[in-house]
Amino acid sequence: MRVALAQIDTTVGDIQGNVAKILGALQEASAATADFTLLPELTITGYPPEDLLAKPHFVDANLEALEQVAAACGSVALVGFVDRIGKNLYNAVAMCGNNRVLRIYHKRRLPNYGVFDERRYFLPGEDPGLIELGGTMFAATVCEDIWAAEIVEQVAGEGASVIFNVSASPFHAGKGEEREELLRSRARDNGVWLAYCNLVGGQDELVFDGRSLVVSPTGDVVARAAAFEEDLLLVDFAPEGKPGAAEQITRVPGPDEEVYRALVVGLGDYVRKNGFSDVALGLSGGIDSALVATVATDALGPEHVHGALMPSRYSSAGSVDDSKALATSLGIETIELPVEGPFQSLLDTLAPTFDGAEADVTEENLQARVRGTLLMALSNKFGWLVLATGNKSELSVGYSTLYGDMVGGFAPIKDVFKTRVYELARWRNAQPGGQVIPESILTKAPSAELRPDQTDQDTLPPYDVLDGILGHYVEGDRSIGEIEALGFDRDVVERVAGMVDAAEYKRRQGPLGIKITPKAFGKDRRMPVTNRFRG
Repeated sequence: MRVALAQIDTTVGDIQGNVAKILGALQEASAATADFTLLPELTITGYPPEDLLAKPHFVDANLEALEQVAAACGSVALVGFVDRIGKNLYNAVAMCGNNRVLRIYHKRRLPNYGVFDERRYFLPGEDPGLIELGGTMFAATVCEDIWAAEIVEQVAGEGASVIFNVSASPFHAGKGEEREELLRSRARDNGVWLAYCNLVGGQDELVFDGRSLVVSPTGDVVARAAAFEEDLLLVDFAPEGKPGAAEQITRVPGPDEEVYRALVVGLGDYVRKNGFSDVALGLSGGIDSALVATVATDALGPEHVHGALMPSRYSSAGSVDDSKALATSLGIETIELPVEGPFQSLLDTLAPTFDGAEADVTEENLQARVRGTLLMALSNKFGWLVLATGNKSELSVGYSTLYGDMVGGFAPIKDVFKTRVYELARWRNAQPGGQVIPESILTKAPSAELRPDQTDQDTLPPYDVLDGILGHYVEGDRSIGEIEALGFDRDVVERVAGMVDAAEYKRRQGPLGIKITPKAFGKDRRMPVTNRFRG
């Protein structure tokens, strides 16, 4: 028996588009003489469909699409869909073959943590999903089922020698290795073969990395599909369930490569799936906008990226020159829009009201808001999606301006700490083709350039210290006392924690961005804005 694992890039709600992808994958698998094809979790609806599931006509359309897919299945395929029994919905997989639905399995373990809300929509199944084909006992499972040791133990104990798992497992840094080790452990502990088919592509803030696998009963990976791209993985199973020849064992990307590729896929899919072709962003001469511009160029091509140079009275000549050098290196268009005129006009308008008041952050923020207005004007006029360039360090502590540098439809590095921004930029510069981000951008002191001789460290702790604290406070949910015990200065920890808590209202109003850490702002971390708890 030849098994095909078809990791495809679906789009939530595009039921007929997803059907076309499914049928294309089935045709490709058939051409490769596959007897059994696995497709990712909720392939027909896209994942996660969220509150589309509250629309009965959406569920109806998904059920009609399943019949359409089943009618095209001559050989056997596992197809993810939403099943409905009475008023109850189930995250389900249909085994299709002989041009009809043969049987249905309901996901048993429903995740309800982090970005997952499956208990909001679905009821759990009870059927162990055992399938006998060609003298071999298989078991169908869906995503989180495989993380539950007792489910694997049960189906193995009831005679399954091969376990199929169809999945939509979102990426974060290190998740691929964690997932692979878990699958190896499940196979080894239960003496079973395990074929795991994962979704690939971007969906809002989530990225799915593919990396479908076949693992032997000894815990060895015998086949691995590509990361971050559509792929068809083929493995031959003998009658007793033992895989023979595999088409490929794709290498595992390194730590910086996987995060960078996740950003490229997440940005590219968000732009294309939402009907845009081009993006615009402000080029400040700093590292954040340089990385975002580079990711956008890799995702969309240089002809679809437009960089706005918006110097003010405080912008250094070096920043303007660095922006131009970056644009030349990437081959992207630049548009020069000096902000001095509108900035001075706003100052003049406010002068009578502000008479006698000292200049402060108000005037600094006016410059950022002028830039945000100009970027949105480009978006309105040309239909370009504006990319916000803020990083996770800045967003954590509120070192950003509402309606200014937070303006945009998408924030690609929203979940990337500042220290990681530098690591990713240096990794990208080391790739074939040579350095694309000028060294001067990498070595200059970070600055918002909103007042004379300003640097970020005038306001914030050094980024290596700040990011260390934020990792524990934001991602680790540790208390101030616990972080102090790790060797950080208590006064600094208290100040950073206070800034994080006070900036929650800003983050609620910012654009969504790509999740690359275990706990990103948004669905992962849901803090109240009105909140008096400290520490």
